[in-house]
Amino acid sequence: MSAPTITVDASTADPLAELWFVEPPGFLPLPLDALLPGPDSLAGDRLRAAAAPLVDTAPDEASRQQFIAAFATGQQLLAALREVGTVHCSVGLHRDDVSGAGGHGGAVVAGPLFSLFTISWRETAPAPRGVTAARAVTAVGGHTGVEFVELPAGPAAFSESTSTPGSGSGLPRRPLLQVHAHLPHPDCRRLAVLTLTTTAPARREEYRAILRAIAESVSFESPG
Repeated sequence: MSAPTITVDASTADPLAELWFVEPPGFLPLPLDALLPGPDSLAGDRLRAAAAPLVDTAPDEASRQQFIAAFATGQQLLAALREVGTVHCSVGLHRDDVSGAGGHGGAVVAGPLFSLFTISWRETAPAPRGVTAARAVTAVGGHTGVEFVELPAGPAAFSESTSTPGSGSGLPRRPLLQVHAHLPHPDCRRLAVLTLTTTAPARREEYRAILRAIAESVSFESPG
């Protein structure tokens, strides 16, 4: 078996970075700054230039407007995430090769599984890190599967929650599973929340294992 490919992102050398982590294969980071440029900015010009070839491939005006509307909806969703402190967002795509067993031969029907991974910062009242981790899952209702662990980055709490997007969210009204990892920062005033959201709640154990692996890689000190 060959060793997995490890890609070091340029952000690891960012002097303003406050958290470092490793994403497993299957996740594509979304460049939030590039996708949410300021009005009349150079970044906005670059985004329009990058999107132009896609818009030009539309077979007719109706398809063109549909693409533009879908892109605008995606920007609104990303902007909403950033407003609540999200600093990183990745789209996950994996093969569901353990579902759909059918027939007497037990044939496996593989299909795609989509997920969304985010990292958000929350301000917290000054407290020991273990207390902050506990408060994160007990102060707000709806958390299940709560687990308190000691990670290389310090104390953390894992939990799960389920919800269904509202009718005005622009998202399909399918049950969503969210697996959370709450990691208090060493300054005892902030909390990093890692969340993995999926429309495949039946795969909760697999997604929880993915998030656990990411959380175990987190460091609040530069690896360089």
